Amino acid sequence: MGDSSSYHGDAAQPAGGPAVVPRLVLAGITKQYPAVRANDDVTLIVAPGEIHAVLGENGAGKSTLMKIIYGAVRPDAGEIRWEGQTIEIASPAAARKLGIGMVFQHFSLFETLTVGENIALALDEPFDLKTLAKRIREVSADYGLDIDPQRHVHSLTVGERQRVEIVRCLLQNPRLLIMDEPTSVLTPQAVRKLFETLRRLAAEGCSILYISHKLDEIQELCDTATVMRGGRVTGHVKPREETHASLAQLMVGHSLPDYTRRAHTPGDVLLDVKHLSAASDDPFGTSLDDVSFSVHAGEIFGIAGVSGNGQAELLSALSGEQRGARADAITICGKAAGRFGAGGRRSLGFGFVPEERLGRGAVPAMTLAENALLTGHRQKMVQSGWIKAGAMRTFSQKCIDAFDVRCGGTEAFAQSLSGGNLQKYIVGREILQAPKVLVVAQPTWGVDVGAAAFIRQQLLDLSARGVAILVISEELEELFDICDRIAVLARGRLSPVRTTGETNAEEIGRWMAGLFGAREEGAAPSTEEPAHA
Repeated sequence: MGDSSSYHGDAAQPAGGPAVVPRLVLAGITKQYPAVRANDDVTLIVAPGEIHAVLGENGAGKSTLMKIIYGAVRPDAGEIRWEGQTIEIASPAAARKLGIGMVFQHFSLFETLTVGENIALALDEPFDLKTLAKRIREVSADYGLDIDPQRHVHSLTVGERQRVEIVRCLLQNPRLLIMDEPTSVLTPQAVRKLFETLRRLAAEGCSILYISHKLDEIQELCDTATVMRGGRVTGHVKPREETHASLAQLMVGHSLPDYTRRAHTPGDVLLDVKHLSAASDDPFGTSLDDVSFSVHAGEIFGIAGVSGNGQAELLSALSGEQRGARADAITICGKAAGRFGAGGRRSLGFGFVPEERLGRGAVPAMTLAENALLTGHRQKMVQSGWIKAGAMRTFSQKCIDAFDVRCGGTEAFAQSLSGGNLQKYIVGREILQAPKVLVVAQPTWGVDVGAAAFIRQQLLDLSARGVAILVISEELEELFDICDRIAVLARGRLSPVRTTGETNAEEIGRWMAGLFGAREEGAAPSTEEPAHA
């Protein structure tokens, strides 16, 4: 396991070669917020041409540290040295002038503008669009990131949008590139293409800081890693010399249990979707086209796909937020429910965990107890129209205890929880209502390895008790880990269904690009995700 007290020397001084001045050195970086010390005496060294991972669970302090490097947050203490010189990075503009670029997890692009116009907005020097378009074509082609500067962003695939973000940084000739969860919305084929680009940048001398929860990617791509927990550095390691278990232990402080699944036999169909078509209300959304599948009692059925290919529309149709024209398009526990609203479907035993935690899964400014009431009011929290505050708090506390939610108690506001803890609370709230059918969207999105393992085990245990579970996720590893059967949603159409043992990530990746059915006949493999309809 890596040394948690001292940094490895070969990042700054390659074996057999002269000493190399590090591109970036952070020494004693500390940042205190009113309720938490986000960074506590953090040391980080990045050499020229190095691909350096920053690992840690939710709340470990990674994001704050990256914001400090990018000039969006000022540290309270510590020193930043850039190519041997002590500096202060006062703003993102100052960071860009130094040669620091950042590709954020959530893209900052305007849908109705062209690629060229979006890139122009981030440039600090004067430009004209014609000359800029030529530069975009040249740089994107040179790095294998072909993108048309005249295309509008709303017509781009997720992979193409990420290309825009990367090209925007490359036009500024970065010496350090920060990548935050860059592969969370990409197909396996697109991930390989991204890695080729990052390796080429590193070979040309660009340093890369790479943030990801995916340990296999870290081991494949990164030369070195700094591991954080609770705002402090717990180790500096070489990922290829570590195991998943040792990296996870550095991140969360203990080893992760293996997934266990109790023997069970799938039972009756509890969720049946037949020929479901639905127009999208979003002008940039994707309409559903004749989607059919079924989920049995005791089964976990997974739907893979890149976001923007009809997932939001499918979830809206299943949850009852959008009612269909046909009652029999959706059957829940034998009852035609296509015209039922959300409450009517819940009365049949339907549970739902939406993708968006704050705003849909929970109300940010309400307490956890109040958020329990929103979907769990049938659990004896309301009597004769009166809210029973005691029952509300009791249910909330039970959820906190059973699902290891780390918070300030039942009166803590939802917005005060980390992403992983809020997700555990929302999942727990639904499970404690003993649903017969549970639909879960992105169960471990942005969740650290410890919380992700816990949530996945809860879903496995629930299926073993006979619940029919539908998981819609962009994490292929997650789907292969816990699902019995798997399909792909691409351009609003559902692929053929396979048991997880009958398929693999390569085939699912092709299907995520829309290459299934008649489209797959004679088609060459694609590295692109399907475009938004």
